Amino acid sequence: MQQVNAAVAAGTWPGLPFLYSWGSNGSGQLGLGNTTNYSSPKQVGALAYWDQLSNGQNFSVATKTDGTLWTWGSGGSGVLGLGNVTNYSSPKQVGALTNWSKSSSGTNFSIAIKKDGTLWAWGNNAFGRLGDGTVINRSSPVQIGALTTWLNIACGSYHSIATKIDGTLWAWGYNASGSLGLGNLTNYSSPVQVGALTTWLTVAAGYYFTTAIKSDGTLWSWGYNNQGQLGLGNTTAYSSPKQVGAYSDWFKLGSAKRNVLSIKTNGTLWSWGYNAYGQLGLGNITNYSSPKQVGALTSWSIAVGGEANTVAIKTDKTLWTWGRNDNGALGLNNTTYYSSPKQVGALTTWLKAAASNSSFSVLAIVSA
Repeated sequence: MQQVNAAVAAGTWPGLPFLYSWGSNGSGQLGLGNTTNYSSPKQVGALAYWDQLSNGQNFSVATKTDGTLWTWGSGGSGVLGLGNVTNYSSPKQVGALTNWSKSSSGTNFSIAIKKDGTLWAWGNNAFGRLGDGTVINRSSPVQIGALTTWLNIACGSYHSIATKIDGTLWAWGYNASGSLGLGNLTNYSSPVQVGALTTWLTVAAGYYFTTAIKSDGTLWSWGYNNQGQLGLGNTTAYSSPKQVGAYSDWFKLGSAKRNVLSIKTNGTLWSWGYNAYGQLGLGNITNYSSPKQVGALTSWSIAVGGEANTVAIKTDKTLWTWGRNDNGALGLNNTTYYSSPKQVGALTTWLKAAASNSSFSVLAIVSA
């Protein structure tokens, strides 16, 4: 970090990672110091070095490259981790630690992993979604167990999914429609292993459902499926993992509230599930219960879903959005809905993005 600071002072750093936001801002979740909605990207303060992003219902969470953790927006249920229930419209640092690695946010709670592999949670704890063995709300981060082997995390609306470095999969929280993948509908307030496999790679979660990729590139899903969001060709709910098709080239996941986005190893983008607002990017508003390719391009790098909108970045670092556009959530300087990808501005320096699956707000990091 000292080398980076020296390079910045000397004017030789090639491009700092700054934070931008747009869309709904009724609780200050855009971090802009106000509660005004914006339909095009706005820079969040002058601070740089932003690294990982997540956002829930009217609040935002981010880590910086120095390992610090920051939150802002609605503070109900202690979801900002600041020891209170106050709203803040500008980023506030959570404690003084510098070892935070990544976070994921659900409707009104967050889960995070530190660089030492420990797991932490805070916010609303109904149904045991924090995983600390209770249903007590936490306004400051609380450690989940004592293990130091947590690797990836994903928060659904009311449940949590995580993988460990040994490739095992774990779930806890609200288990409506079998969203935990445990073969039952029982809620759990502590992490429970999903099966005995050690081949789970990455996970994503939405409204009562979960999607995951194994190390062999196969795609699996379970839970709520009323609009085909499991990708299994039907609308049947499943309480245990089911393989989606026979392909083994799935690479990245980006679940939205009721639909899924996934990028394959060849850079193609696929989507399925709820599509009433064109959030699948297929040029229509038809729901699909099996994966459908979005266009023919092979240059997609990141795709994340929100309430009913999608944000994606290509390998050329251009930014694209589509779907529902309430309060300017697509960043296109209007509130028009689009069912096909639309480029946001002309910049080619976008790095990462996050979209709330319970409100119309978006965060993105751009290299200046």
